Amino acid sequence: MGGPAPLRRADPLRGRDHGPDVFRTAPGHGAAALPGLRRARERADPEEARHRPALLDPLALEGSSGVKAAVYGGPGDLELRDWPEPVAGAGELLVRVRGCGLCGSDILKILSPDTRAPAVFGHEVVGEVIAVGAAVTRFSVGQRVVVAHHVPCFRCHYCRRGSASMCRAFKRINLDPGGFAELCRVPAPNVEHATFALPPGMSDETASFVEPLACCLRAVKRSGAVAGDAALVIGLGSIGCLLSQAFALAGTAVFGADLVAGRRALGRAAGARVFDVDAELDAALSEATEGRGADVAMLTAGGGSLLPWVAARLRDGGHVHYFAGGEGAALPLPLADLYHRELTISSTYSSSPTELREAFDALATGRIRVDGLITHRLPLGELARGVELMRRHEAVKVYVTP
Repeated sequence: MGGPAPLRRADPLRGRDHGPDVFRTAPGHGAAALPGLRRARERADPEEARHRPALLDPLALEGSSGVKAAVYGGPGDLELRDWPEPVAGAGELLVRVRGCGLCGSDILKILSPDTRAPAVFGHEVVGEVIAVGAAVTRFSVGQRVVVAHHVPCFRCHYCRRGSASMCRAFKRINLDPGGFAELCRVPAPNVEHATFALPPGMSDETASFVEPLACCLRAVKRSGAVAGDAALVIGLGSIGCLLSQAFALAGTAVFGADLVAGRRALGRAAGARVFDVDAELDAALSEATEGRGADVAMLTAGGGSLLPWVAARLRDGGHVHYFAGGEGAALPLPLADLYHRELTISSTYSSSPTELREAFDALATGRIRVDGLITHRLPLGELARGVELMRRHEAVKVYVTP
């Protein structure tokens, strides 16, 4: 394994100039509410429309009631203001949000010029049921629940082939609005397939990791890791720590790499052997694998630029899995290397209801622990600050409460 380039910090948001003033909130965290808001577009299928993300037109209809939400108004623009109050229909739930984790995908959307405004994000949602629609039998008012945002159709070609997150219905079904609001409506498909009642001993904060852990479990499955393998996890933030534990549950030895000492400490607590110096990592991998290299490498950050570095630490026939897209449009690995070494490169975009159930069970039983992963707890009006903390790598995980 001689001569690979050294590991370097890679900002997954590199390529855009996001200075400290890119975020703003309304003065005093915002009483300037839009008096009433209406749907942005007419839809031919009213039933499907109920399950789509809420997109609003700022043209007002007087007199409508609203809830407070952190509303995206454009790249880096978040304001605490009124959003139409959702109402639960048949088969649906209305949930008072108790807390919501801030995900890296939320940050990418908040910073992107391609995101349609206005919108409310947040999909790692824990709340209390305050209204139950007709025909709902599994949930009742007063229950604490954790809900996930996307559900596939279970019928299409993608679903039948095990690619639920590529299902064309997957993104159209969503919470209304997202979890960075006081209330959200849970559509009927989500109630049936992506909502779980919390047992008394399960904290809100622990439950907020169900969706990200589900993504990790699917990534580990797709990587093909089995008992006795060695896995290299790049990046030991909250996702890297969840992946480390998920690999360990599969009986896989975990080696973690991160440049930040605090994150290495979290990775160590998650059961990984952690490193920040190439030579030490290479020696440990070589000793553990009889010189072969890791069977699997899981990238949670860094993008395409890290591929040569990672490939140099994989065994022949090894597997590189991209958990996050990160920087760079191209993968800088010669085709000859891919061909002659029979390397596999894969990715996962999200999870499925199967992994959601597995993640919930693992967290509820304590087989996966999230102690110490939430480093900042902020009120809804300070969501922009949470985005900036994570963007600057000053927070591991931010948990937002209304």
